[in-house]
Amino acid sequence: MSNENNSSNFIKNIIINDLETGKHNGIITRFPPEPNGYLHIGHAKSICLNFGLAKEFNGKVNLRFDDTNPIKEDVEYVNSIKEDVKWLGFDWNNLYFASEYFDEMYNRAVLLIKKGKAYVCDLTPDEIREYRGTLTEPGKDSPYRNRSVEENLEIFEKMKNGEFKDGEKVLRAKIDMSSPNINFRDPIIYRIAHATHHNTGDKWCIYPMYAFAHPLEDAIEGITHSICTLEFADQRPLYDWFVAECEMENVPRQIEFARLNLTNTVMSKRKLKQLVDERVTDGWDDPRMPTISGVRRRGYTSESIRNFCQEIGVAKADSKVDSQLLDHFLREDLQPKAPLAMGILKPLKLVITNYPEDQSEMLEIENNTKDETKGTRLVPFSRELYIEQEDFMEDPIKKYFRLFPGNEVRLKGAYFVKCNDIIKDENGNVVEVQCTYDPETKSGSGFTGRKVKATIHWVDAKTAVPCEFRLFDPLILDDAPENEGKHFLEQINPGSIEILQGFAESVQIKDAKPLDKFQFVRNGFFSVDTKYTTDEKLVFNRIVPLKSSFKPSK
Repeated sequence: MSNENNSSNFIKNIIINDLETGKHNGIITRFPPEPNGYLHIGHAKSICLNFGLAKEFNGKVNLRFDDTNPIKEDVEYVNSIKEDVKWLGFDWNNLYFASEYFDEMYNRAVLLIKKGKAYVCDLTPDEIREYRGTLTEPGKDSPYRNRSVEENLEIFEKMKNGEFKDGEKVLRAKIDMSSPNINFRDPIIYRIAHATHHNTGDKWCIYPMYAFAHPLEDAIEGITHSICTLEFADQRPLYDWFVAECEMENVPRQIEFARLNLTNTVMSKRKLKQLVDERVTDGWDDPRMPTISGVRRRGYTSESIRNFCQEIGVAKADSKVDSQLLDHFLREDLQPKAPLAMGILKPLKLVITNYPEDQSEMLEIENNTKDETKGTRLVPFSRELYIEQEDFMEDPIKKYFRLFPGNEVRLKGAYFVKCNDIIKDENGNVVEVQCTYDPETKSGSGFTGRKVKATIHWVDAKTAVPCEFRLFDPLILDDAPENEGKHFLEQINPGSIEILQGFAESVQIKDAKPLDKFQFVRNGFFSVDTKYTTDEKLVFNRIVPLKSSFKPSK
């Protein structure tokens, strides 16, 4: 891939050493999402890392769904995750589901019982928490901890056969209730859940806990390097214990790295689901969401995300990345790809009073300001145009060089026009600017008689296409000082979306289809929306403005 990163990092160094010492003849990585929500930008970093390492070292990578909780999982999430991984530019060697291993996991749990390493517990969830202890105080043994192997086997079998209610009993590992690592204090490894599973139907009414299932899945698949984020570091000794005590043939090596945190957003499927459920957004693919489906709909490119993930690298310590860095890579990727077009977001009528009413012409305008090889297009021009409201000011401020009474500007690719009069509505708002043009000043004619200080863009009123433009600001204002310490739902930006009704030139966008991208002069990079665009109306999402004060580090 174009963004392949040949720089070194601590994970690569571990893999290189494992291959050079002969510990492994090849590597197998995996991306193991839980299908309980849509993937977000943070997952993109993990996807790029796991798939990128497999490619760089000629290894294999599995896409595996950790589907051990049927209550929160759905096939909708499975399908969205597959689509997201493919869209990012990756493909997997094998597709697996944790649920395919339920029989083996059950047998390994029975093995733990037979070894005296697991027992059935009747404590309630609240009692289990109470018995667990704290970071400074040891836990205390469950009164059911010393059940006989025979009794545990019998009850566990009855749990599997559906003879108990949800929450009535659990299977716990029997490790050490006084361990300084709380994860070792007899963790639950199976719970009862009379719920239909998206993959196994009603075959099971007991399901393994994530902490038990996850390391066994890696071992079953022969994963050599189990790469995960830092919050799993405390779980690693427990994972190793399960792999060893369950007598798994393959022993994966877990390596933790820092997850991606971005300013002005949230990186939690639980919180993102809350935004959807409480209708703060219009779904998982809302263009303001940091989900991969959301940024795809907004118009982000997969290349820009991969380049961004390469730039931020792999570290051992958590940090927060300025979201404007991602914007930078978007502009870098879109600039050579998105054709130039003229769009007016807040229209103001401009009438050229000395231009013949029955006349029109086609003007030649470049398709990309930085690449002449992209060629030019012919754009219609006539007496009545639309310009941006901000390009006219009745009482200009200091150093305002655009259109105002008595001032002359160039219309992009066209002529000099001079403002002579204005028309206002009953509320005193300017609704029309009346100008005269100088036919000797046509762009490309070589006219040198005088200069103007501003060039403004426009669209032809007769042929312009009515469009809706959606402009986005951060959904979460986590960087605002007044929001410090507040719940994330109290940090919602009420101005995160602005919907405008405007016009775009007909030539460049006449065949536009969903996800087509354009650079609208001075207004930014835009993409045709996939949800609200109809045959009657184009809706554009602004991907990113054209400029930012942000300077990426070298």
